[in-house]
Amino acid sequence: MKAIFIAYNQAYNQEIVELLEDCGQRGYTVWEEIGGRGGESGEPHLGNHAWPTQNHAVLSVVDDEKTARIMAGLRQKDADYPDLGLRAWVLPVEEAL
Repeated sequence: MKAIFIAYNQAYNQEIVELLEDCGQRGYTVWEEIGGRGGESGEPHLGNHAWPTQNHAVLSVVDDEKTARIMAGLRQKDADYPDLGLRAWVLPVEEAL
């Protein structure tokens, strides 16, 4: 099993959840209205008067065979709209309850 943590511009809203569901992934946790700044490029997303945009994040624990399809979908979204900001990390899950 893998954990995929996805941080993304709020403009994606439901698109990320729909991608997970289209890949057969039912379970996930969403955080809304979070701030951040990318390490490579882009503007801060802090939800204040100077930087009004915000991020959302999703954490989903997926079966290994779904990971590549989900990551490919995320890469495509990021390629289609590189200025929005989307980052994802795949982490091993050693144990789950």
